[in-house]
Amino acid sequence: MSNQAPIPVVVIGAGGKMGREVVKAVAQASDMNLVGAIDTSPELQGKDAGELAGLTEPLEIPITNQLEPMLAFAAQDRQPGVMVDFTHPKSVYDNIRSAIAYGVRPVIGTTGLTPEQISELAEFADKASTGCLIIPNFSIGMVLLQQAAVAASQYFEHVEIIELHHNQKADAPSGTAIQTAQLLAEMGKEFNHPLVEETEKLLGARGSQAGEGIRIHSVRLPGLIAHQEVIFGAAGQIYTLRHDTSDRACYMPGVLLAIRKVLQLKSLVYGLEKIL
Repeated sequence: MSNQAPIPVVVIGAGGKMGREVVKAVAQASDMNLVGAIDTSPELQGKDAGELAGLTEPLEIPITNQLEPMLAFAAQDRQPGVMVDFTHPKSVYDNIRSAIAYGVRPVIGTTGLTPEQISELAEFADKASTGCLIIPNFSIGMVLLQQAAVAASQYFEHVEIIELHHNQKADAPSGTAIQTAQLLAEMGKEFNHPLVEETEKLLGARGSQAGEGIRIHSVRLPGLIAHQEVIFGAAGQIYTLRHDTSDRACYMPGVLLAIRKVLQLKSLVYGLEKIL
C-alpha cells in the first residue's frame, strides 16, 4: 500500500487502555494517518492523543467527544477512512451505524453486541456496500487456540470453557468465549451428556449454557488482562488449551491487519480468522 495515500483512522475510546495502544500502533504505521481521537471522559478533552498514549512526540491530535465531525472529516480524505472502536457495548452499536452512514469502515474490538444487533448491522453494511469488521479477539494466539479446540472436539465428548478478565470488563461471558463455544457447537455434536441429575445449590454454579451442552465460566479480578481455557475431558485424561495475555500490545498486529483488510470488504465480517 506504499503507493497509496495513508489510511485515515479515527480511534474511539482513545483514552482507554486499548485505545491508547491503538493510537500508538496507528501513529507508528507508515501506511496510516491518525485523524481523530474520540473519548467521552471530561478530564481528557483537549489532551494530545500521542502524549496520552505515551509517545515521545505529540501528534497534535486533541482528544474530543465529537464523533460525527471526525467521521465527516475522515470521509473527505482521498483514501476511505476507518473507525476503530474499543468502547462500551451500550455505545458501539450507534457508533457503527454512524460510521457506515458516513462511508467510514468500522473495525470493532468491543464485545457485547447481541446477535440481533449484529444481524441489523450486517444488513445496514450490505445496503451501504461498506466493509465492517467485528473482532471478538485480535490476538493471533487466540485464533490458533480456537482452531486447536475445533480439532480436539472431534475426539472428546466433554468440554468446558473458562474465561478470565480484568474487573473493568462490562460484559460476561466474553465475546471470545462465546465465539469459541459457537465454533465448537458448529461441529454438529452434543457435548457433556449428563451422567447424574445435577442440582445447583447456588444459581450459576455450573456456568452459563452456550448451546450443544457447552458451558462457559467467567472470572473477573484485578490483575488479569484477558485469558481463556478450553478444557476437554475423557476417561483417564484431561486436555487443556490456554491463552494468556500479558500485554495489550499483542493485539496490535491484528488491529493493523483489520484496518487494512476492511477497506477491501463490502459487508460485515465477524472474527479475525476470516481475514487471516
